[in-house]
Amino acid sequence: MIPVTKPYLPDREKLDRYIDGIYERNWLTNNGPLVQELTKRLEEYLGVENLLLVSNGTLALQVAYHALGINLPVNGQPAQAITTPFTFIATASSLKWDGVDPVFADIDPNTWCLDPANIEAAIAPNTRAIVPVHVFGNACDVEAIDTIAQKHNLKVIYDAAHAFGVTYKGESLLRHGDAATLSFHATKLFHTGEGGAIVFKRKEDLERAKTLINFGITGPDEIGELGINAKMNELQAAMGLCVLDELEENLKGRRQVWEAYERALSGAVTLQNRNEGLVYNWAYFPVVFKSESQALRVADTLKQNGILARRYFSPSLDTVGFLGGRNVQPCSADVSSRILCLPIYFGLQDYEQQKILDIIASIVTRTPEQ
Repeated sequence: MIPVTKPYLPDREKLDRYIDGIYERNWLTNNGPLVQELTKRLEEYLGVENLLLVSNGTLALQVAYHALGINLPVNGQPAQAITTPFTFIATASSLKWDGVDPVFADIDPNTWCLDPANIEAAIAPNTRAIVPVHVFGNACDVEAIDTIAQKHNLKVIYDAAHAFGVTYKGESLLRHGDAATLSFHATKLFHTGEGGAIVFKRKEDLERAKTLINFGITGPDEIGELGINAKMNELQAAMGLCVLDELEENLKGRRQVWEAYERALSGAVTLQNRNEGLVYNWAYFPVVFKSESQALRVADTLKQNGILARRYFSPSLDTVGFLGGRNVQPCSADVSSRILCLPIYFGLQDYEQQKILDIIASIVTRTPEQ
């Protein structure tokens, strides 16, 4: 079986040494030394400040909403946040879970990120925030979104789950917005098994979030506000430190697979247009086929041959009833119906890649590049 992705497992002996230290210290959670070390190293590696490690990427979003106050009602009514329907369910469900109504605006048909041209029409009196997604690690139009947010006094929280290590115009993409959240799930380029992080623009928001992830406790006998338990533990941090040590090798392997796919498939399928000035992380290889039926045929044929591709993202979230979607967003609906993410991970062998490409070629008629 060739999975769509495979967790990167670092050197076992190094991981064992970290675990031995955990046993010696008997310190498993509550901002232990490995969490502190990983925080420092990630800030250095990513080129950011005010990074907070948390237990998973969904809680990263929810803690960011609370730290920035966007979950608070407006004139007795639920707050609203404008977001994209072309994303993983957690982007929108985390809003809904916290009492914020997601309002969907359509995507750019080429970059697949939230289109700034569609944001202002969706702004209402109850709108508190914009929650764009750097889809597959591609940069949103951060300058245009920032201009809109300043004009309407809105917070911006980027779901940057796919954007670990991505730089845009010479600096970390995570430096944009009031906050940017990361997922360190096992399937991600960088992972801690489960885990996540928030990068805040302002130190005061970081300090509030530190309290929020520890039940709202502000002192030995004081609970300052409503909080939650979202702390990363030492075992997660140990995995993260080992994965970070070997990240360049992981990146090199993924890039080789990505470039092999690109050489073989350019002109036969539609690829995502990456924004100019982006240095990519090779985390995903999404392709859009001519039709939904063709995409389904490719997926079924791959599966019959022991290969898993993923309809990622499908369905378009504006069609999910409990999220309160009212209007179908045509670009998102179109892309989500025709997209597949192909297997990509460190260690995917050349013959396995060729098997995937041969199956696609047997179904897809090559057309000239446009």
